[in-house]
Formats: sequence, C-alpha cells, structure tokens
Amino acid sequence: MTPSDHHQSDAAGPLGYAVLTVSDTRTPQTDASGAAIIELMDAAGHTRVDYRIVRDETQAIRGCVTAWVNDPRCRVVLMTGGTGVASRDVTVEAVEPLFDKRLEGFGELLRQRSFQQVGPAAMLSRATAGVSSGTVIFAMPGSTAAVRLAMTELVLPPLRHLVALVAG
Repeated sequence: MTPSDHHQSDAAGPLGYAVLTVSDTRTPQTDASGAAIIELMDAAGHTRVDYRIVRDETQAIRGCVTAWVNDPRCRVVLMTGGTGVASRDVTVEAVEPLFDKRLEGFGELLRQRSFQQVGPAAMLSRATAGVSSGTVIFAMPGSTAAVRLAMTELVLPPLRHLVALVAG
C-alpha cells in the first residue's frame, strides 16, 4: 500500500459537507463556484448537508459556519468567495478565529499552484483552511477556476484522511 493509498482509505463512507458562498451579488442561479464544489463533492460520493449564500458580512459568515461546526452531520465546510484583499472581503477574518488548528499548507499550495496559471495575481488570494471542533473548513477564492483547482488538487485527494485524523 502506497502512502497515497493509505491516506485515501482512512475515512470510509460519504462525508457530510456544507457549502457557503460569500458574495454580495451571487444568487443560486449565478453561483458557478458553489455549484462546482457541489458537483465535485457529489461526484466523490459525499453527502450535502446544506448550501447557502451569504453577504460579505463577518457575523453572517461566522454564524453560518458555527452552526455547521455544531451540526454532527457536517464534517467538512467548503467556502468560496471573500478571500481577496478588497474592503468587503472578510471571509478570512470571519472564519480564522473559529480555528482550533490552521492548515497553513492549503493556502500556500493553492497560491503556488495558482501562480503557475495566473502569475503574480495569485498573491491576492488569502485562501485559508483549518479545523474547528472536529470539522474541517476550507475557504477558497470566488473564482470558479480557483475552486476547481483547489478541490481537485488539494481538497479531495487527502480529504478522507484529514477527516479521519481530525476525528481522532
């Protein structure tokens, strides 16, 4: 068994997940990034617990994520939007105080992989991830291309192993 095989075999069965799109303008009909997350997670056999769109407001973001962290069905929270440097981008400020542990490598690797595709603009992303009370949280950029990159290369490959580690 290779190390990769070991990491894939740790958490059996579907994982419950929730998707949060942070945007002042997106609707369920125009939320391509949220739809991409759902498509990829469903294709991987996971179970959607909830999907919401909230405005770029710290309390709205934090309240939604906190509710999911406290929901025993939800093991993974996947967020898109609000991770840039504009004044309304508050996802990072909303979610990082909830982390018991940060997964620094996620943002670092996403920026590195994004740099290969978009060049220096990659440094404008403040994508982050962490663990809160046994729930894994990923905050990704609003770009659908960045979400697909993050999900296919960084989130999905180790997700079962990560959830198993967090569960103890």
